[in-house]
Amino acid sequence: MEPDLFTAAAEERQEKDPTGSPLAVRMRPRTLDEVVGQQHLLKPGSPLRRLVGEGASGPAGPSSVILCGPPGTGKTTLAYVVSKATNKRFVELSAITAGVKEVRAVIDGARRAVGGYGKETVLFLDEIHRFSKAQQDSLLPAVENRWVTLIAATTENPYFSVISPLLSRSLLLTLEPLTDDDVRGLLRRALSDERGLGDAVALPEDTEEHLLRIAGGDARRALTALEAAAGAALDKGETEISLTTLEETVDRAAVKYDRDGDQHYDVASALIKSIRGSDVDAALHYLARMIEAGEDPRFIARRLMISASEDIGLADPNALQIAVAAAQAVAMIGFPEAALTLSHATIALALAPKSNAATTAIGAALEDVRKGHAGPVPAHLRDSHYKGAGKLGHGQGYVYPHDLPEGIAAQQYAPDELKERTYYTPTRHGAEARYADAVEWTRGHLGRKPS
Repeated sequence: MEPDLFTAAAEERQEKDPTGSPLAVRMRPRTLDEVVGQQHLLKPGSPLRRLVGEGASGPAGPSSVILCGPPGTGKTTLAYVVSKATNKRFVELSAITAGVKEVRAVIDGARRAVGGYGKETVLFLDEIHRFSKAQQDSLLPAVENRWVTLIAATTENPYFSVISPLLSRSLLLTLEPLTDDDVRGLLRRALSDERGLGDAVALPEDTEEHLLRIAGGDARRALTALEAAAGAALDKGETEISLTTLEETVDRAAVKYDRDGDQHYDVASALIKSIRGSDVDAALHYLARMIEAGEDPRFIARRLMISASEDIGLADPNALQIAVAAAQAVAMIGFPEAALTLSHATIALALAPKSNAATTAIGAALEDVRKGHAGPVPAHLRDSHYKGAGKLGHGQGYVYPHDLPEGIAAQQYAPDELKERTYYTPTRHGAEARYADAVEWTRGHLGRKPS
């Protein structure tokens, strides 16, 4: 709701003496130019720029927006900047505590403000995904008639958590996870800025790197850990935050893992080889090391997708589906919840029956092609749909398999020099046993020699 006299007094005291507020609050940007990351949303003429009054005049007013992104990427910060910079009336609600009654009170106040003294209202609604359909419906008339300009924030997929009519009346802006460089710049600003720590302590490189791993792209988490560690260092009379002090403060050991060096590849290799070897416990250990070290979850998910085809293949056809679903889920939710999804996929892949037949099959086929063993496509398989193809003999003699009772036509498919070559040698592991039977049957019906 709108600030009352007590809230306004508290904000005034905070501005005069900011040390009573958490570091993450004190370091909130005051203008859009101070915002770290999200530059794709802050270009001239962007919806957020227009919300703070940059080019917002005329008949095409600023649109309502839905900010979607992982925690700590700046959704609340952007709304805060708008509240400070806009010349409009700004009201904030949280879907955790507000209901339809509070929403209607804001809308009524907005209509009075615009009708009484021409003041437009910006409504910031945090965690809109917590609103029920009925509660979200109550916003529609106000957004439709632009009685309020809505800024809604959510950490969930808005296509699942926000009703379609509200989505169609708003612009969806996706916030990307902050990069290490983004968070590093924020930490260094907090160390030197008078609103922050005012150079009271220094941050050595090894401690800074561990802070970045802890943060995982979450600015709020980074600043919270920095503040706690700085307080511990100052209590000890130290002028810099040692790695030991940071570990003691946040209760997380600095994992020896260089994301740009050998450890990155060694641990990733050990994860895949443990899955290949069906040692689920070792695989989970290496997964945990990668997660704790702040490895990109998308990198881990990509390795799991490769493993599903390289080492499991048709022994468990569901393995690739599980890995792909895990990658999609990771991209949508990010850490820390993505650790659960990666664990799910890692366990499934480690315990699945193994086969590298798909890997060796494409490897052998590629080797033949690279050696020049190709040859022309048999004439009866060539494209016969264009004018003149028949005169060239294309398609003549082709037997359509669906016209036959068993659905398989005994005709030559491979080029002449490869017509007896076999690439796929299935195992009898897991579900691949039925593919082994199918291969034997089809090659026999095609008149091919058994493999």
